[in-house]
Amino acid sequence: MSSPPVPLRAQAYESFQQQILQANIRPGQFVSQRELMQLLDMPLGAVRELIPRLEAEGLLRTVPQRGLQIAHVDLALINNAFHLRLVLEREAAMRFAQSATDAELAAIEATHLDLLARAEADSTSQSLLTEAQAVDWGLHDRMIDALGNPLISEVYRINTLRVRLIRLERAMLSDDALAPALREHLWFIRALRAREVAAVSQRLTHHLESAHQRILGLPRPPLPPDWMAPAAPGGA
Repeated sequence: MSSPPVPLRAQAYESFQQQILQANIRPGQFVSQRELMQLLDMPLGAVRELIPRLEAEGLLRTVPQRGLQIAHVDLALINNAFHLRLVLEREAAMRFAQSATDAELAAIEATHLDLLARAEADSTSQSLLTEAQAVDWGLHDRMIDALGNPLISEVYRINTLRVRLIRLERAMLSDDALAPALREHLWFIRALRAREVAAVSQRLTHHLESAHQRILGLPRPPLPPDWMAPAAPGGA
């Protein structure tokens, strides 16, 4: 039996997400309904149905006599989005440390080690940055989805779009930030592999606060000198 067709409004929402991910929609940008229709390659009716959902999620607002404005990035949005990330991801990471298989965690670590070796061996290419960004987000998405709670996954996905808009406005992963970001992930992954829940919580918090500070233009907090060592039982 074939799957039922996806409603046009759902297709329009998916297209909107992809436009953010591909940086075709920018924070604070003004668009008309017809421009949004062309950008999403969707009929006007589907776009009109989409607009209330985007407004409810804080991704779009209607400005009288000016049109539709994509969410504007300000300090409140940055702080709120990263706070929500921390609340959701810390719980997910601690659960993931207990539920993920050894093989899955070993594969995640191997992928990060390969990316780090390539980043340190030569100047970073755009393709490597894109690949690393996908691996970075993929780990966070995997931990959230491992909770098995579609309500949390949906809230997280919406917040992810806010964070992507923030990064478009403030700072994407760059050549000089790639290796430090990968080291932070590896430091966190080693706590996952040790199944050390306290260390997982501490290291994820450090990682998200580091990303938050980088967005704000503040120095990244340093990793401890023994960051390469495995997590010790009972702590980090």
